[in-house]
Amino acid sequence: MDTKDDLESKNVWNEDTYEAWVERFGKPKEAAEKLKNNPDAKLYPILQYFGDVKDKKILNLMGSNGTKAVSLALLGAKAAVIDISSGNAKYARELAVAAGVEIKYVISDVLAIPKEEQTGDYDIVFAEQGILHYFTDLKAFFDIAYDLLHRGGRFVIRDFHPISTKLISSRGSTAKVRKHKVDGDYFDTSLEEKEVSFAKYLTDGVVHEKRTVYWRRWTLGEIVTAVSQAGFCIKLLSEEPNLSSEVFDKGIPKTYTIVADK
Repeated sequence: MDTKDDLESKNVWNEDTYEAWVERFGKPKEAAEKLKNNPDAKLYPILQYFGDVKDKKILNLMGSNGTKAVSLALLGAKAAVIDISSGNAKYARELAVAAGVEIKYVISDVLAIPKEEQTGDYDIVFAEQGILHYFTDLKAFFDIAYDLLHRGGRFVIRDFHPISTKLISSRGSTAKVRKHKVDGDYFDTSLEEKEVSFAKYLTDGVVHEKRTVYWRRWTLGEIVTAVSQAGFCIKLLSEEPNLSSEVFDKGIPKTYTIVADK
């Protein structure tokens, strides 16, 4: 049975998400046309760690609106998503239909996946961009990823670098006035109340219910250790600059990618 906290979490992620993605990407039919023209672009830069995805069974944990899964399906993969939000699922399923592909979308808390979905036969399991701070127990998350893979399968996690999320704040909208300040505590372990990530895409002026969640920002050492403790063999840790700009945040790690095999 769901606890009160579980139900509140589901309500936050179910509310408004479909409308947020329409605002951000357009209606599923419009978004599908863009994906069909260049599915590789939506998967940059993580696709390079997957190899040839054709006919591979690939799962996007907490895959949100399904754009990555649909892009993978367009490239020939057997793509699936596990995510808690029914609003995300609605957008993803409509996106897949509009793109002319099939994806599997399981609506579930990633830490409480139905037993029938714990098949242990995925070639690749991946998660990215603003994922790990939602967990207060990293090993529990990585244990799930490990169990979903077959022996020899690959896990890839790409997320925001702790140097940028825990230690350094950046201000300024142009390269000339971009300023960085070390004002954080890299070793802070407290929980922070934050607005949900999709809220910034909602239409201005519309009144919505409470959309806050709690974050735990992890250090890179904690993340690497938890991946190892789950049983993975870590093959790569890549620390990346701001890949969307050659001038902003120069010299500061903005994201990282871990590639690990079972």
